[in-house]
Amino acid sequence: MKRAQKPALDADGLELGDPSFSRAVIDWQRRHGRHLLPWQNTRDAYLIWLSEIMLQQTQVAAVLAYYARFLERFPTLAALAAAPVEDVMAQWSGLGYYTRARNLHRCAQRVVAEYGGVFPADPLLLAELPGIGRSTAAAISAFSSGTRAAILDGNVKRVFARVFGVDAYPGEKKTELQLWRRAEALLPAQGIESYTQGLMDLGATLCTRGAPDCARCPLQSRCVAYADDRVRELPVRKAKKPSPEKHAILLVIIDRGQVLLEQRPGAGIWGGLLSLPELAGHVLAGGADPAPLDPAALARAVGKFGEIESRESLLPLTHVFTHYKLHIAPLRITLARRLDLAGETGHVWYDGAKIAAAPLPAPVKKLLLELFGDAAAAQARMAF
Repeated sequence: MKRAQKPALDADGLELGDPSFSRAVIDWQRRHGRHLLPWQNTRDAYLIWLSEIMLQQTQVAAVLAYYARFLERFPTLAALAAAPVEDVMAQWSGLGYYTRARNLHRCAQRVVAEYGGVFPADPLLLAELPGIGRSTAAAISAFSSGTRAAILDGNVKRVFARVFGVDAYPGEKKTELQLWRRAEALLPAQGIESYTQGLMDLGATLCTRGAPDCARCPLQSRCVAYADDRVRELPVRKAKKPSPEKHAILLVIIDRGQVLLEQRPGAGIWGGLLSLPELAGHVLAGGADPAPLDPAALARAVGKFGEIESRESLLPLTHVFTHYKLHIAPLRITLARRLDLAGETGHVWYDGAKIAAAPLPAPVKKLLLELFGDAAAAQARMAF
């Protein structure tokens, strides 16, 4: 019997092509992959692009409801491009990584202005648009136009690291470049849509980080990590650094059933969203104990908006960002007299009963929904 020919290798030992790999992925996806997600079974680049941006760093289960509500508000690319950015941020509120929402809006406006409202099919042109990197551009182009282009998102990196026994952190530049070369070499001549979706599905449903289902994996027979009993070790994790801890005092200034909100700067944490005014911002500290409240600083901060009647410390909460942990100390303040906001641009009094519709960071929205009780909860149920 003729022995199967081994795939050719380059100078780094990477396969230059292996049709059996792509066939295994395509066959599995067509039989067992996901086929009923709302952004599948379409060539509409707008629907595909929106899903790909929402799915960056976010799981499918969390995206589904947001995706449906977003399309109700912005059914077309033109509607999204024409909308105020505040409306876009409000629809995105709670989904996290808010730079995605700002880039989404900018990208829609660019496509309308530069491409007549039609996404280009070329992945290189797509990758130049706001919020669309190389891998996302390839996925959009593959699903909307059938373009033969390689993806390399987090799921695919995990699959490749295990199957090919990659003994280095996939996010390290040299390793990532090698993975890109491998991804391009393994592209099938046909069936790019099923292949691309199959790699995504394998990483999301079988080759997961915490509970891989190797028994059902179509790549098990060729998987180095499985053969060497190293599935739990690969991919190599990034060396951990201690996460800095910061503190912030949030001022919950309430008057006549309204709460004072301020517009966050466009860049940085919670960029572009409304939030509660902060006392001294996110201050770096060594532990979970906040700095003592400075009464003079508090009086100056609130004095621009009115005369303090009472203050009360609310239960603290903690929010974890990508690069640090934030300990939040909310301070509820009622006013004896409210001043005009004419001289305080970037601030607004917001009806507490309508807080569910406000473009707020998730922890701030949760705090205010609890604070304003039944009226806000009823509005939240209507919004969701």
